[in-house]
Amino acid sequence: MAKITGLGGIFHIVKDPNATRKWYKDYLGLDGDYGPQLNWSEETGDAPYSLISHFTDGEYLKPSKAQFMINLRVDNVAEFIEQLKAKGLEILGHADEGYGEFAWIMDPDGIKIELWQQKEAP
Repeated sequence: MAKITGLGGIFHIVKDPNATRKWYKDYLGLDGDYGPQLNWSEETGDAPYSLISHFTDGEYLKPSKAQFMINLRVDNVAEFIEQLKAKGLEILGHADEGYGEFAWIMDPDGIKIELWQQKEAP
């Protein structure tokens, strides 16, 4: 029986795709032939996973006005925050929830990005 094997991508409309792509490359180090690309073969964590999560309101997504947020896995949230600060990027917040460490930023199009360091298997 066929099954879903993972998240294939996130597709959304932006004002200037080239400027957005450049921002993702310059600030997050993400690039690829068709846009920012993540290779699962580079993930070294214990039982890594992707999640599609549903909310009844947009409170968690604020200050973005978008109906979605992008969650990106990182290997060291604290170090990545310092790298972003050195580039002049505002960090909206940072939290350690035990199972994972999180930080939040906004992309140039007002989309909230959650940075996530998974600390334990699900």
